[in-house]
Amino acid sequence: MKVSVTFLLFLPMMLFSQTNFEKAEKLFNQEKYTEAKPIFESIFKENPNQLKTIEYLGDIASNLKDWDKAAFYYEKLKTLKPNEADYYFKYGGALGMKAQTGGKWVAIRLIGAMKGAFEKALVLNPNHIQARWAMIEYYLQLPAFAGGSERKAQRYSNELFKLSPVDGYLSKAHIDEYFKRYISAEKNYIKAIEVGGSKNSYHRLAELYRDKLHQPEKALRVLQAYQEKIKS
Repeated sequence: MKVSVTFLLFLPMMLFSQTNFEKAEKLFNQEKYTEAKPIFESIFKENPNQLKTIEYLGDIASNLKDWDKAAFYYEKLKTLKPNEADYYFKYGGALGMKAQTGGKWVAIRLIGAMKGAFEKALVLNPNHIQARWAMIEYYLQLPAFAGGSERKAQRYSNELFKLSPVDGYLSKAHIDEYFKRYISAEKNYIKAIEVGGSKNSYHRLAELYRDKLHQPEKALRVLQAYQEKIKS
């Protein structure tokens, strides 16, 4: 009887918390991040170890470009559940954005932790596609004297091919575009469209035509081709 009474006493609190979570989750899915944030923060205060709430707070901080807060929440996630690859990936991503916006000395300080987080994600989940994309970007953006290398970026691109041919072609095109090999990038984007036909593939090719090759007519034709594809 005591157990039942205790359960009944806490039931309204549980239902209230659940209702708040659902409300905040709905706001998040509607991209109303500033409205969802205080509700999730209230839930977090009541239960600081609820993984999904912490992840939402980290994602909100990321969308609001508050990289310190994002890193704080993602670090807490990987501490609470150290075998979850996505938490390491998100933590590394937050550190990467913090490094990108914080200047040279901040970047130097964070390089090791960022790389380590992405590598840990790949250890925990060898099929993690996004972590490989992150490592490609890491080796492209890092200066050569600090370990940046096209060869290493290509290695992760080759691994992507085995997991997802579309991502493989897109990553090859991205590397080509970074080094201003625009004709080669064009060929790889076209192959990505042929293999998968994703919205991202069409848009990346259109952006290449518009921004790098200065061929707005071709960019428009690519976008029109995508619109025709999704209608059929």
